[in-house]
Amino acid sequence: MKNLLLMLTTVILTVLIISCNKNGAEHQDSLADFNDSLIINAENLIGLKFDTAEHNQMQGFLKRYLSSYDMMRDYSLDNSVSPALIFQPLLNPDEETGQEYANPVPVSEVTIPDSDEEIAFLTVGELSQLIRNGDLSSVELTRIYLDRLKKYGDSLYCVVSITENLALEQAERADREIAEGNYRSPLHGIPYGVKDLVAVEGYKTTWGAKPYENQVIDQTATVVKKLEEAGAVLIAKLSMGALAMGDVWFGGKSRNPWNPEQGSSGSSAGSASATAAGLVAFSIGTETLGSIVSPSTRCGVTGLRPTFGRVSRAGAMALCWSMDKIGPICRSADDCALVFDVIRGPDGIDRSVIEKPFNYNFNTDIKKLKIAYLENEFEGKYESQANDIEVLSVFKKMGVDLSPVELEFEDIPLRSLRIILYAESAAAFDELTRSGLDSLLTSQDEGSWPNTFRSARFIPAVEYIQANRFRTLLMEQMNQILSNYDVVIAPSFRGDQLLVTNLTGHPCVVVPNGFNENQSPTSICFIGNLYDEASILLAASKYQEATDFDELHPPLFSR
Repeated sequence: MKNLLLMLTTVILTVLIISCNKNGAEHQDSLADFNDSLIINAENLIGLKFDTAEHNQMQGFLKRYLSSYDMMRDYSLDNSVSPALIFQPLLNPDEETGQEYANPVPVSEVTIPDSDEEIAFLTVGELSQLIRNGDLSSVELTRIYLDRLKKYGDSLYCVVSITENLALEQAERADREIAEGNYRSPLHGIPYGVKDLVAVEGYKTTWGAKPYENQVIDQTATVVKKLEEAGAVLIAKLSMGALAMGDVWFGGKSRNPWNPEQGSSGSSAGSASATAAGLVAFSIGTETLGSIVSPSTRCGVTGLRPTFGRVSRAGAMALCWSMDKIGPICRSADDCALVFDVIRGPDGIDRSVIEKPFNYNFNTDIKKLKIAYLENEFEGKYESQANDIEVLSVFKKMGVDLSPVELEFEDIPLRSLRIILYAESAAAFDELTRSGLDSLLTSQDEGSWPNTFRSARFIPAVEYIQANRFRTLLMEQMNQILSNYDVVIAPSFRGDQLLVTNLTGHPCVVVPNGFNENQSPTSICFIGNLYDEASILLAASKYQEATDFDELHPPLFSR
């Protein structure tokens, strides 16, 4: 007798094949019986085979499941509604918070530059000192960035909405509070931008996609609320690849400030571009499978992809509930630490977020960290190999003893686990697919969302669950590999580390480490243990202290 789970797989898939038709309900009456050829076609798609007697036995289930799907589709599910199953990357969480730090970033004397262009490219840490000391007002700084957004935003295709009235109101409030001695945080009075999948009440949240071009969500995302409570000034909503893929949105292709003929990569395309071009002091991006790492690399900025469950996603577009993460994109690792410290922590809404310590202190001796590198990924010729190898040399010059390590996983069909992303994203945009409005998306090729969403309707529920079971094994093995180290240095796009760490929820910092032959930036990644952003940010900060790549800015936008 064949396995019951396999039979249910075929049942579910057969139903999906029929019901995925946008007008599936209209055809239900003509499909009173699911004949052999129809079921055989479904079996061929999933690699199973049953006989005619078993096909006949399935009839009752097939009809009842189809009826159930039709009933569910009579109701509307908002994108903000998450599944009842919550992903948890830490297999054995503890209750201790252990918060200790008091001095997260270095404080140094800053002299206000002579030009607005120079001011625009100062770090958050530097700007905060000028504002706190009264050398620069938040309103003055906000107007500098507003002017730059208006001057360069259109040519870089990186701005969806400028929130000018809100920004000036927040900046004026910041100046009043600081003058009264009410200094909220190092972000007080600092202008920033958010990726346009983050909702802000009263402003459009377009998700970069034509079907949602005029969407206004009556909600302000938790990440924006936390930044507002810290005194930060929201100045713009920044472009993103449509529904968080690539750098093409309904307004065009977001551009790389180092080479405006080139796209800024995605999907946090506008966030990275605007930060690199000095249009904002910092920005907020998101990552599901490379959407902070990739544009940060392309645009030569520093991005932090936190541990899954570190930052609330309430009020942000859902693409893949078990993989989506929110993080800062800045011009330095220290800036990322400042922003992350504000936006982290639970809000009682996003149930995946837990409280964990963030004990970042720049004064920690880098030699106290156990640092490894992915040895095999640095071997074999590839474009940025020389830049990557030089990173290892920089750490050796600091006196760090680097250990070779490999990401090797036993009995796991790693790349097959991508179906987790495909299945969840198809569910997130189920109504878009069934409505036919997916035809309005700019990109319509084989690898684009419309085809991905449609194809994912044929992923059996059993295989989705099996993929998540393999994911558990992957998490266990990954934790075992990393348990002996605080930081692992990795080429940003070599091997499977980007896929692995996004599936397991491990944090990553990406920083610029040079340029390629076309004079576009390249990058290196620092991977850490779950909830240990402090160690990887420290490694990144010390690397940036020893090099000057984070201090270089696109010539077209810095003069």
